[in-house]
Amino acid sequence: MPINISVPHLKPHNTKRSRFTRMCIGEAIVLLLQTESLEHLKVSAVAKKAGVSRMTFYHYYTCVTDALHDYFNEIIEEYIEADNNNASRGNFLEYEHVLFSLQFFDQYSDFFNAMAANGLHTLLLNGINRFMFEQVANLKPPGLSDKLLSTYEMTYYAGGLLNVFLAWEQNGKKESPEDVASIICKCKPGKSLYS
Repeated sequence: MPINISVPHLKPHNTKRSRFTRMCIGEAIVLLLQTESLEHLKVSAVAKKAGVSRMTFYHYYTCVTDALHDYFNEIIEEYIEADNNNASRGNFLEYEHVLFSLQFFDQYSDFFNAMAANGLHTLLLNGINRFMFEQVANLKPPGLSDKLLSTYEMTYYAGGLLNVFLAWEQNGKKESPEDVASIICKCKPGKSLYS
């Protein structure tokens, strides 16, 4: 069963201007989280850093966490668009696709590190689970073409990807993205780690 991370009280804002404003708010939060914790973050500081009024912030969100959910949803939407335009990406379990994903999300390393530092792993995990269930659930992985991945395989893979990515980021990316993608591909569903 898919896990929905949408924030039900948020109104959809699909114009370029509203997206720009919301991304500015999200980026401001990420910048502020580098020096203070989420629990001490004030909407007035976010609005000032984003260059918007408090009224504009509250037009879109009821709290900072709502803005983080929305910001992550926008990152995922951008990923989907980039993924759809990437002809060499391969199937989601294949090396090329895993490498592409690592390199894409690395652009947002400040966001992921800020979320992890503030104990917001659930927000990240719900986001990647939502992506897997909405975008990947009906794809048949290579070598397993006779069946779809189960709910448990999907959540296992999503959680593994997120944890490996966060560990790589938090350890200072000592390994190349190519090395990390190779490690992930050794552990993918349907393949034994020891084969």
